[in-house]
Amino acid sequence: MRGRSDVLEPAILGLLAEAPMHGYELRKRLNLVLGSFRALSYGSLYPALKSLAARGWIVGTEAPADRAVATKRARIVYQLTADGKEHLQQVLRTAGPSAWEDENFDVRFAFFGQTDAETRLRILEGRRTRLTERLETIRLSFNRTRERMDEYTLELQRHGLEQVEREVRWLDGLIDNERGVRRARTESGGRPAAVTDDAEGSTEAHTEKERG
Repeated sequence: MRGRSDVLEPAILGLLAEAPMHGYELRKRLNLVLGSFRALSYGSLYPALKSLAARGWIVGTEAPADRAVATKRARIVYQLTADGKEHLQQVLRTAGPSAWEDENFDVRFAFFGQTDAETRLRILEGRRTRLTERLETIRLSFNRTRERMDEYTLELQRHGLEQVEREVRWLDGLIDNERGVRRARTESGGRPAAVTDDAEGSTEAHTEKERG
């Protein structure tokens, strides 16, 4: 399915940009990036690796055999090619609507460390706009139908509303921090600014949101 590969392939390239990996390690890291609700199987991973290799973006080489462990198959270690690095940078520079949709936002956010500040800010602002629109839709629906709901459906609707509200607040903190970092770098002649306590708190809030 193309929609899944649109998420999986950039995630693979982003992880291999950090370090070469064999398939088992790559699968574990991808499950962390994609989240448990999109648990990844080898049946999905290896076709994606084959496709990326066919396009010249990654290359696989056999790792030296470990004599202490008897294995039937040699481990293949995957790494980015020069073309793969260039393609990844193109992907990370894009900040269109697909970057802040539910299917893609978490993966793009996971690689913000490799993304330039302007693109990060555009993605965060786009995500906030999309969620603000969603919040208004949920509130209107909630107010129109609440009298016809039983108590459990009402609680479910309220829970969904609170989740979106929490993410909007989290995004507000991240956007403020990105703007603050940009101002600080401008004022200091381009030197990186320290992450603020507010930003750390915002990241912790997002972690709690994911756990919830």
